[in-house]
Amino acid sequence: MMPDLGKYADAVLSAYAVSIVLLVAIVGFSLWRGRRVRAAMRDVENRTKNNG
Repeated sequence: MMPDLGKYADAVLSAYAVSIVLLVAIVGFSLWRGRRVRAAMRDVENRTKNNG
């Protein structure tokens, strides 16, 4: 199933690996940041409701 990449196999496969790692990192960071922002928004909403 994998095509013969010849002498470029290392470069191509490492580029794929780096790309996959970076994509996973970006998704993980986005999820982490989203949780932090959502918690901060909840805090602001709770303070607003309590203050009137």
